[in-house]
Amino acid sequence: MSGMVVFAERRRRFAAAGAAVAALAGLAALALVSVSPPTARSASAPADQFSAGRAYAHVRIVGAQTHVAGSLASDQVSRYLVEALTEAGATVQAQSTTGLDTQDAESVAAAQVKNIIGVIEGTEPTGRVFLVAHYDSVQVGPGGSDDGAGVATVLETMRALTTGPRPRNDVVALLTDAEEACLCGAEAFVKQNPLATLGGVALNFEARGTRGPAIMFETSRGNARLAEAYARVPRPVATSFAVEVYRRLPNDTDFTRFREDSRFTGLNSAFIDGVAAYHTPQDTPSRLDLRSLQHHGDAALALARALGGADLATLARPAGHDDTYFPAFGVLVRYPGWLVWPLAILAVLAVAAAAWLARRRREVRWSGAAAGLGLTLVPLVVAPVAAQLLWVALVAARPGYAEMIDPWRPGWFRWAVVALSATVILGWYALLRRRLGTVGLALGGLGWLAVLGVVLAAVAPGGSYLAALPGLFGAAALAGALLMRRPIAALSALVAGAASAVVVLASTIALLFPALGLSTGGASALFVALLGLALVPVVDLGFTPAAEPVERGEPIGRPAGVSRRRRATAAALPAAACAVLAIGCVAAGLATDRFDVQHPMPSQLMYVMDTDSGEAHWVSTEDEPGAWTAQYVRGRDSLADAYPILKGDLATGPAKAADLPPPQVTVVSDTSGGGERALWLRLVPQRPVRLAYLRLEGSPVVRAIIAGREMSTAQRSRFGVLFHAPPASGVDIRLVVRPGTPLTLRVMDGSTGLGALPGFRPRPPDVGIAGDHLSDLVLVARTIELKSQSQSGGGEGPGTGPGQP
Repeated sequence: MSGMVVFAERRRRFAAAGAAVAALAGLAALALVSVSPPTARSASAPADQFSAGRAYAHVRIVGAQTHVAGSLASDQVSRYLVEALTEAGATVQAQSTTGLDTQDAESVAAAQVKNIIGVIEGTEPTGRVFLVAHYDSVQVGPGGSDDGAGVATVLETMRALTTGPRPRNDVVALLTDAEEACLCGAEAFVKQNPLATLGGVALNFEARGTRGPAIMFETSRGNARLAEAYARVPRPVATSFAVEVYRRLPNDTDFTRFREDSRFTGLNSAFIDGVAAYHTPQDTPSRLDLRSLQHHGDAALALARALGGADLATLARPAGHDDTYFPAFGVLVRYPGWLVWPLAILAVLAVAAAAWLARRRREVRWSGAAAGLGLTLVPLVVAPVAAQLLWVALVAARPGYAEMIDPWRPGWFRWAVVALSATVILGWYALLRRRLGTVGLALGGLGWLAVLGVVLAAVAPGGSYLAALPGLFGAAALAGALLMRRPIAALSALVAGAASAVVVLASTIALLFPALGLSTGGASALFVALLGLALVPVVDLGFTPAAEPVERGEPIGRPAGVSRRRRATAAALPAAACAVLAIGCVAAGLATDRFDVQHPMPSQLMYVMDTDSGEAHWVSTEDEPGAWTAQYVRGRDSLADAYPILKGDLATGPAKAADLPPPQVTVVSDTSGGGERALWLRLVPQRPVRLAYLRLEGSPVVRAIIAGREMSTAQRSRFGVLFHAPPASGVDIRLVVRPGTPLTLRVMDGSTGLGALPGFRPRPPDVGIAGDHLSDLVLVARTIELKSQSQSGGGEGPGTGPGQP
């Protein structure tokens, strides 16, 4: 038998193929629609509902201009937030303090923060629900989506909560400062604010783009009870695979500070498409898709009401396990984590049983099944490689893509990856189906799905369902088709098995493209290939069977060679059609996605100057500097020793020295005693800056107090402090080191804006600023030698008076 389903007439075979493909395509379309954001409600929506129209009014104010932490614009935003929360009916307070980030091995990050907090007190509280978003922006962008959308979501949710009965539990709106700098606002709240003392459930709302569905992508450990609560929100979009991936990435949000504290559980949500505008001047309120804001808000309000009335004494503690879950047609399919291994093993057994049955029915030999398993690796490797080569070709055709995760308009290119993957699958199948047969190749694809399900169960349990479920249901469908005599019944079984793969994988592919971008499109192509392999038995219907009956009126004496050529040509047509489609999609993408004023090519440039030597440099993080950046940089160098916050190998070029003063260091006191030397230093910027840095070398630091916050330093021999939003009066830094050793201080401060620097030429209209925390940074540095001093009555307090090195 050449295929799983044998029809007496070719006409009926192709009609069945068309019906099956149409059914699966319709199912895929429904799956994609189910993970798209809903229609936005207008400002006239009922008061008890979340309205994107009302929330957008907040976005326009928060994202009106760049408001990096510590700026005057940030102060204006914080005052507005106090007014908005008060108007919403919350009791409002501001937390002004210093936040710390001690995660870096060589430097401590800190920031002067001002968190805005609004509280709706519960009637009989069992705990607290925290609605969290950050209101600061990056240094070069207004933050309309990141995180004006999150702030607006919290404000509109708090307003809607007060339209009805008060919740049972306290609901706290936490709008944090300095998230972009160092997560310092969240850290300060978790470590210092009395409202955090008893913990609770934290719901964080973020954006890494300007559009797309709001995805719940991160949870605390033991998420089963919270996943159950999230499953009841309108149009839930979440996958436990995203949780597994995010846990392994270095990325952080404010939620990290809650997740690290055992007193809290919680969920983290964001919309992530439109990443080209992320952290850039193009992240404006006008670019925000109101449907994404509506999706954010629907989930926030539903969770706030559900958790506001629940027993938080239970929900604020981790459950005994994580759930596995994924979206399907507007609902969240869930099952407990303890089922991951049984389902993965069952998938392996199901494939083995289908192979045994196929062998028993003489549809395949064991050697054929083994060959099918081995050769199925070909599309699983070739499709991702082809997708990555496509990106290389796109970068060659449009060099500005080199510094981007995703183009501005990636839609056509995403379809090109799908079509390219389909070309690989169909070409591979056309070449091998007559040698190995449909059953052998189908078993190979299902076998790899089952194997991958086991691998994921071991390394990323929340993602095992992506392979184990299609492998399990596909193998069961294959076995059923082998047992059925009627072609329609066999076809129905195969379509049902393929449908399970579409339900599980189609939405995942749709979410992976914006999550990983075309720059790593190979990952998305891998899952497209897995879906294609699961569809092999149905795909076979579109090919001419090997032993097709001779049709009426056809000459019996046709030369065999002609028949083989015709059959080979027919077999190659599907792959050829997909290849043409891929080329057409690429051409449409290049024609559609062009750099212009609204969609500029990103460029990254900095300026650094050492006032001791008078040397200055232009610096860029671009791996292959574009045409505009290349006029400033010529070679590559590491500047980490001279400018410690600049990591790695960077593009550099000579620059003219600017008339910019370096920061000053005042030694408030320098005392020795008891085997220790206590330094009290004041780092004072001499110009408006957004960050200041001090690094001490020469002796291990035993203890440190940064702007009043004490911390352990683990005896670091090279100790740095990076302070964001430093006050004009300076930052007090107290360090305890070993006595008797000369010390070296490397100090610098950084501002934003290259326009006034000598030799700088403004960017053309179609060249923009890259979404990088270092973009347009101006660093001015100096080195200070600090000799050893000895004073009687040593201690950690100030000495007789300040000194100037």
